[in-house]
Amino acid sequence: MPLALYALTAGAFGIGVTEFVIMGLLLDVSADLGVSISAAGMLISGYALGVVVGAPLLGALTGRLSKKTLLLALMVVFTVGNLTCALAPDYWTLMAARVLTAFAHASFFGVGSVVATSLVAPNRKASAIALMFTGLTVANILGVPFGTWLGQAYGWRSAFLAVTLVGVIAFAVIALLVPHDEPAAADEEESSESALAVLGRRPVLLGLLTTVLSWVGVFAAFTYLAPILTRISGFSEVAVSPILLVFGGGLVAGNLLGGRLADRRLVPTVIGTLVALSAVLFVMTAAIHQPIAAIVAVGLLGAAAFATVAPLQMWVLDKARGAGQGLASSFNIAAFNLGNAIGAWLGGFVIDHGPGLGAVTLVAGLVPLAALAVAALALRLERGRKLGAPVTAQC
Repeated sequence: MPLALYALTAGAFGIGVTEFVIMGLLLDVSADLGVSISAAGMLISGYALGVVVGAPLLGALTGRLSKKTLLLALMVVFTVGNLTCALAPDYWTLMAARVLTAFAHASFFGVGSVVATSLVAPNRKASAIALMFTGLTVANILGVPFGTWLGQAYGWRSAFLAVTLVGVIAFAVIALLVPHDEPAAADEEESSESALAVLGRRPVLLGLLTTVLSWVGVFAAFTYLAPILTRISGFSEVAVSPILLVFGGGLVAGNLLGGRLADRRLVPTVIGTLVALSAVLFVMTAAIHQPIAAIVAVGLLGAAAFATVAPLQMWVLDKARGAGQGLASSFNIAAFNLGNAIGAWLGGFVIDHGPGLGAVTLVAGLVPLAALAVAALALRLERGRKLGAPVTAQC
């Protein structure tokens, strides 16, 4: 793999730490800024909203930039945003800085995916995307725990200062290693009109919906892993962090495996990873009642979840060939985050108004089946188009 891919991985690592490190510092932020824990928790929601909004907004405003220039500009936004977080004098400044930082998230991963695929041979494209996303998985395993420790030991602002330094390093290695490319021609600019045109393509829309639904299932379960492990599996609160390291190990393994399989056969990998994700969530419903089985299931959930990422990203890229590819890629990153938000809500609904905590993984397992149905519909419609006999979707 080219060294430029590792530069993209460095940027992905920093963005991953920024997104999740706040989860371990909510009490510290709450006490320092004089807000409630629930208000501090809204800093996570604000970031997710920034990711969803930032994808189309920056995509429409940056069509004339070359991809390398755009990546560097996004790292500037990321670095300045984190520095502002570290220096924020009050809650609302911190919220605004979090949203600003999130703007770089979807566009970085979206444009980075396009750049990554351009650096390798056609049969290595999904693996290239997976390698970039390895930065995100390593952030969950190493970066977030270290950032949480740093913030708790030296104040929560120190964690954001550390991520600011990561942003500076990532900017430097991207500037040094990522090859230059030409800006889009005037007739190929990814303007707001072309963005709408990309979103109007049925295969792209179905691909985005598949991504949303798959990650609704992932986050419906992942959001509530800690209470599941303590209240159902019988682990102490101290044991949760080491078990989450098992989850992180699964993320890395599943991410790389999904990329390799997608390089060989993309469509079967998309279908197979969705089936595997649903199966793991169903198995978890029984496994969480036995401590050892619960640990194994947590690792498998991490692997199954991230095995879907590179195939889904590659699928949307494949359906959005042309000037709108970078935008579609960014929209797919936003789709992952939309799925995260809906999944967290769904899990909470099952706990508060449904069968309860023990059924969260069961309900979560049903959602990837809906994603599977959407993917199957997309394939059926595409097959019908190729045969010259349009197929009408039926409920």
